[in-house]
Amino acid sequence: MSDSPDDPTFERVREQAAEALTESDAASLYVGLAGPDGQNEYYFANDVDDEELQEMAAQQLGMLTRVLAEQSNASIEQVTSQAAEMAKQMNVR
Repeated sequence: MSDSPDDPTFERVREQAAEALTESDAASLYVGLAGPDGQNEYYFANDVDDEELQEMAAQQLGMLTRVLAEQSNASIEQVTSQAAEMAKQMNVR
């Protein structure tokens, strides 16, 4: 996010996301919490059948990739390459 005074702050975005979680009828949910000390948490759930799961997961990943690329002034390819390398190194359970 830019430092422009017109852009929402971290706290405002966090509040908006929390409100959307309680008021939305979304069929797919992903929340990733990246802590400053390397402690990461994620919450991922889908209310779709097995045939739609891969498409829904790809949609979530695509949205996140697009936002991260735009906000970091990187290309989608750069973000996906870095994310793939990070995913290989993570020990997620």
